[in-house]
Amino acid sequence: MKYSKYGTICLFTFLMLSCKEKSEKPVEKKKLVVEVYETSASGNHLTKVMPFEVQDSTTVITINEAITYQTITGFGGAFTESSAYLLNRLSKKNRDTIINAYFSREGANYSLTRTHMNSCDFSLAQYSYSPVEDDVTLEHFSIEEDRDDLIPMIKDAMAASEDGFNLFASPWTAAPWMKDNKDWVGGKLLPKYYDTWALFFSKYVDAYEAEGIPIWGFTVENEPHGNGNNWESMHYTPKEMTDFVQFHLGPKLEADGHGDKVILGYDQNRAGIKEWVDEMYRDEASSKYFDGTAIHWYESTYDYFPEYLQYAHHKAPDKYLIETEGCIDSEVPAWKDDQWYWSKEATDWGWDWAREEEKYLHPKYAPVNRYARDIIGCMNNWVDGWVDWNMVLDRQGGPNWFKNWCVAPVIVDPDKDEVYFTPLYYTMAHFSKYIRPGAQVIDVAFTDNDLMVTAAKNLDGSIAFVIFNEGMKDKNYELRFRESVINIHLGPQSLQTVIIPTKN
Repeated sequence: MKYSKYGTICLFTFLMLSCKEKSEKPVEKKKLVVEVYETSASGNHLTKVMPFEVQDSTTVITINEAITYQTITGFGGAFTESSAYLLNRLSKKNRDTIINAYFSREGANYSLTRTHMNSCDFSLAQYSYSPVEDDVTLEHFSIEEDRDDLIPMIKDAMAASEDGFNLFASPWTAAPWMKDNKDWVGGKLLPKYYDTWALFFSKYVDAYEAEGIPIWGFTVENEPHGNGNNWESMHYTPKEMTDFVQFHLGPKLEADGHGDKVILGYDQNRAGIKEWVDEMYRDEASSKYFDGTAIHWYESTYDYFPEYLQYAHHKAPDKYLIETEGCIDSEVPAWKDDQWYWSKEATDWGWDWAREEEKYLHPKYAPVNRYARDIIGCMNNWVDGWVDWNMVLDRQGGPNWFKNWCVAPVIVDPDKDEVYFTPLYYTMAHFSKYIRPGAQVIDVAFTDNDLMVTAAKNLDGSIAFVIFNEGMKDKNYELRFRESVINIHLGPQSLQTVIIPTKN
């Protein structure tokens, strides 16, 4: 077949134009396959929702798994005598419902938990495992006080948890006979009892593990600055705690075969953290025994103190940084009133008691906002674990021997055998259920500062992306991951966890 030179040119031109037209077409991204779970003021409770496709997203969020940060240790709450006592007053059905809600895979699947050594404010009365005065070798050490309530609750949780969880313990105080003021409240541990107090930790491990309850670690002292001389407490300076750990507690645990137990220093509010980590990690000899730093959140109702968290991480980048206690304090819980938890009605201790120059840190706040903001803020600033306070309290916010009423994610009325899962329970589950131990926090870029976002890649390769809109306006967003994209509707006052399966 013959072609004229004109025909050949025309064909060539046509092909070039066709190629050019094809090259100028935008490359279509794949649709991102996701599952979305939402808790909202409108009534969703960790509800699986269909992504409501929107095309006018002004917010672009890009997840970049190539940039990684800390490895997650876990999320969870605390076993207290108060919580355990209340569970024992409920029907077996409701007791099992609560335990499974916290520890089963179908529930929140808590992975990191805390308990108290000796009594605390959320005990029924004051007690010590070493009640006999001047028993320096602790021959009379006994955890008998824990057998009725606390130990059964922990064992039930272990039975319900298919994946298991780590448990660390915190003392509020030594027995009064070991202290300079001979009182449950305030005072310091007498130096002549440093070795006895170190032995106390070792005996606690032996006693609990004899019950079949493994102990992952300890915080050295709950709130070493004290708590205004209100309930059980014992004071340390940074140097005193560091010396106790370096020369007594660490070596004793090591000598008794418990050198694998995690030791977390400090264990109080974040704004005081710098002087503590400077002292704890003052040299190799002290750093050897500290596995990490524990923090609380009671410094402010809205500020998560990122600069202090960053400082603690960079001081010891290979150590744990764990939020070990936070709760809605100084409040009687609202009963079966979800809207209260989304409204700026709560106050904290600082509303009445903070120094005048610090009252600005304690405005009224919405409880859900406080939890979601703090957990996301912590994850985005190197914190690897986040542990709530009491798992269960009653309608008064107790029992508490000091009448220090607080709110828990689950509230019960034991007299009527009723249970209320507050929005705080579902808020915690957005993280604990979907971000598992061993997950790595990964980078997220976004274009709307009214939102809070974070993401982590689990060991199975799935991505858990969490986004919080505490405002009163709809926020549509475009979520990008690898070469895929999806547009999602986020309503006002909504918390979403978006699961990106491994198949994307």
